[in-house]
Amino acid sequence: MKKILVIDDDDAVRDSFIAALGYRDYMPSGAGSGAAGLESAGAERPDLVFLDLKMPGMSGVETLSALRALYPDLPIYLVTGFYGEFLEPLKDLRRRGVLFELARKPLTVAEIRAIAEGVLAPRDRTPAAMTAARALSQASH
Repeated sequence: MKKILVIDDDDAVRDSFIAALGYRDYMPSGAGSGAAGLESAGAERPDLVFLDLKMPGMSGVETLSALRALYPDLPIYLVTGFYGEFLEPLKDLRRRGVLFELARKPLTVAEIRAIAEGVLAPRDRTPAAMTAARALSQASH
């Protein structure tokens, strides 16, 4: 089972991601804050993280940095409707070599699934996986 962690302070958004990912061999779970997400990731390494940027307390940028310290190669997708607000901190992270992908809210169920499939099954060359990989590439730009 592939473990997917969704870190978002909005219950409805977090629940919709979990519902969208509750298929195939995925085991989605959620955390309502950066600190809770770090605790969850520290207890059991996820295979993929969807991380909201704008959260009270520990921001997504701070959570990303802490997750990178735990797992330098963990696939992390920053998901936000406030991209412009975080442009400079994100550029700074990229300059420092912190790896992440970015997707803009709102995401459809198909987009969420395409990202997960593209990240978690990159060697799969079935038509569905190839479509997911293309969608992943387009979603990150």
